[in-house]
Amino acid sequence: MRAVVLVGGEGTRLRPLTLTTPKQMLPVVEQPMIERVLGQLALHGVDRAVLSLGYRPDAFIDAYPDGVVAGVSVTYAVEPTPLDTAGAVRFAALHAGVDDTFVVVNGDVLADLDLGALVRFHRERGGVATIALTPVADPSAFGVVPTDSTGRVTAFIEKPRRDEAPTNLINAGTYVLEAEVLDRIPAGRRVSIERETFPALVEAGRLYASGSDAYWLDTGTPEAYLRAHDDLLRGRRGSPPAPGAVEDAAVGREVWRTGVADAAGASVSTSLLGAGAVVGAGAVVEGSVVGAGAVVEAGATVRGSVLLPGARVAERATVERTIVGPGATVGRRCSVLGVSVIGADVVVPAGTELEGARVPEGA
Repeated sequence: MRAVVLVGGEGTRLRPLTLTTPKQMLPVVEQPMIERVLGQLALHGVDRAVLSLGYRPDAFIDAYPDGVVAGVSVTYAVEPTPLDTAGAVRFAALHAGVDDTFVVVNGDVLADLDLGALVRFHRERGGVATIALTPVADPSAFGVVPTDSTGRVTAFIEKPRRDEAPTNLINAGTYVLEAEVLDRIPAGRRVSIERETFPALVEAGRLYASGSDAYWLDTGTPEAYLRAHDDLLRGRRGSPPAPGAVEDAAVGREVWRTGVADAAGASVSTSLLGAGAVVGAGAVVEGSVVGAGAVVEAGATVRGSVLLPGARVAERATVERTIVGPGATVGRRCSVLGVSVIGADVVVPAGTELEGARVPEGA
């Protein structure tokens, strides 16, 4: 089975992190997001994929020069100009010579969907396209997809008002398509699969959809990015990372290690310490990822946060529900709270208090 993976967006909701790194190359518990997406596809028989690239394509090409990601053979299709979702699918699929049934996934969605079951459903119904659906509490930010008793889609409603949504089943960003769908996508301009291609298929009676309550998370916001880490750390998705929990009286319990940490006298729980991470004496690290080479200095507190590789939290600083970018420093006695995002290599001066901030401002 072949797949088109959409990774061309600029990731504006995750700025300033995405000013320097495409969001699909950001790590989720020390593994690039794109590897988690393709690794899941590989479990369901996808052996070849084309990455539809637009923003900072060299980040992917340089990271995987041998053309293999998580065991999947990949090729790269770089859009000359932004083509939107359907345009990107068409461009990438034709670039890779796709001429049979194929899968499309969004590269910033983490999911445990049974792709094999979706493909079987697609083939049994005999349509030209099938959408995976997932239930959400508030469908107003997504594409709502009502179906009849056979699974045929009866409408495709993009971002309805919450009180007007006919169902809570939304487009989960995974599709099974026949190659003939490519002929329905106009060339040379931006085309939205949600607003143009799918509604046309509804009119033709050729679009189906199947729901699943399997794990699903769109990681495109800072809140969701933090949740992706927390879900893995606490076992809400799959098994906890690394070898498993270890008991260490000097550190605390439920610590997953991939490297060596100087954690004497610290309290570290339900957290992952990356290779070469350092946790100083008296520090508290709870429900967090301290990335490779990152440092939590003596007396600092880090809760519900992600420190990307090489980040530093200085003495007696407090960091809660925050993403600290690679190489960034939170100065001594700082307080950084409330889903703040600190960009790569930024230095937050000592004593600064931030809540819900993006640094640098305006990013």
